[in-house]
Amino acid sequence: MITLVTLPSAFGLRNVSPFCLKVEMALTHLGLDFDIKTEADPRKTPKGKLPYLIIDGEKLADSELIFEKLDNISQGGLYGKLTPEEKAMGTAFTRLAEDHLYWLGVASRWLDDDWFPHIVEGFFGFIPGIVRGFASRSARKEVAKTFHLQGLGRHTLEEQKRFAGRDLQAIADIVSKHNYIVGDRLTVYDFIVAGMLSGFMDNQPPTWLSDIANGYPSLRQYLEQIQREVGVRGSGSL
Repeated sequence: MITLVTLPSAFGLRNVSPFCLKVEMALTHLGLDFDIKTEADPRKTPKGKLPYLIIDGEKLADSELIFEKLDNISQGGLYGKLTPEEKAMGTAFTRLAEDHLYWLGVASRWLDDDWFPHIVEGFFGFIPGIVRGFASRSARKEVAKTFHLQGLGRHTLEEQKRFAGRDLQAIADIVSKHNYIVGDRLTVYDFIVAGMLSGFMDNQPPTWLSDIANGYPSLRQYLEQIQREVGVRGSGSL
């Protein structure tokens, strides 16, 4: 039996983390038997982040390492039929989504003064009120520090929005022509990109990144298509 441990639902999303959602999509696509448990406090997890899997009592953290494990136990069910060219393009879009666009999504939630109260309610509601404000402000400072070290935090908001627009345009250009990230069929890379888009496009209330992403009709069409094909949605009730 496999257990997927994810964050609780928040912001209108039943799976608020794109990394958790992509693993749920992969497990479902592979037809593996699994259940889902939630953990509100990442400090209690093996690497201080979510998701992680419990497989035969072993805890495995980090979504990329989880994908490697799932590929092994499914005998190449995720990567086995991909060509070198598809792997190259898929890896490039993975890095665009998870190492660049993701951080702009983080900033649109955590570092927007008007949006931050939703973070306090959605991520810190389990903490007693007397310390909730301190904990959320402390976490926000850490996010701001990391965002600055990553490099994107050194830019103005308008510059960040232009970066996001270029990332989203690149995805839109690909899926408008091919319907998928690589080739003309569903692959593991669609779980990654669609999982990321769900967190932006279905986020409630919308952030500034939600507004930009939802300005691309082709991205909405792609997201709905992938969720429908896999049978897993990021929005709604858990």
